[in-house]
Amino acid sequence: MKKLLSVIALGAALSFNASAQTTAPAAAAPAAAKPAAAAPAEKAPTKQQSKMGTCNKDAGEKKGDDRKAFMKECLSAPKVTQQDKMKTCNADAKTKALKGDPRKAFMKECLSNKPA
Repeated sequence: MKKLLSVIALGAALSFNASAQTTAPAAAAPAAAKPAAAAPAEKAPTKQQSKMGTCNKDAGEKKGDDRKAFMKECLSAPKVTQQDKMKTCNADAKTKALKGDPRKAFMKECLSNKPA
């Protein structure tokens, strides 16, 4: 009889523990979801997101088909890399036969300009 009562008590304890575990994670899940939702907001934007932001700023007050065409062109345009800028500026400086300080000034100006 003692064994039967101890088995029943053990079963009851385990069933209460199991029901507490199934309800506790459900209550903890929304709390765990909040930090997970906040984490992506803290991440740095991807290249595509950065490009989209830049194109949106450049689009300004354009509306309708004009804006759509502009955004399509802006987003599909290849980005000029620093290396490409350097090649172009070096070639221009060589063509102009610049040396010394004038070359330095030209390169600084050339590399700081936005691509067309």
